[in-house]
Amino acid sequence: MPVNFEIIGLQVRKARIHHRMSQAVLAERIDMSATYISHIETAKKRASLEVLVRIANVLGVTVDYLLSGNQVHDSAEYRTDLMWLIEGCTGYEKRIIYDIASATKKILLKNKYGV
Repeated sequence: MPVNFEIIGLQVRKARIHHRMSQAVLAERIDMSATYISHIETAKKRASLEVLVRIANVLGVTVDYLLSGNQVHDSAEYRTDLMWLIEGCTGYEKRIIYDIASATKKILLKNKYGV
């Protein structure tokens, strides 16, 4: 399975926006140009492993997070996104989100397997 650089770009963008960081600031912190960051986020350029590690370090995420969606057996896929989703929520709000996700999963499984 080839690496999907569009997914990587999306993950970089999501993490950057989550940290309220501009492309210019990220670029400065990894010693690259803002145009290069834009090209990574839009998959016009393929970031090297070294650049992905530098981006991950600055954004406080793992390289696994940046690659999530590219591996067939990725048990951590969306884990960081879900953590960010509930960040700052009260216990009550977290419970509501959990209940909705559980119900959604049940419906998906029922429709997939006719259970």
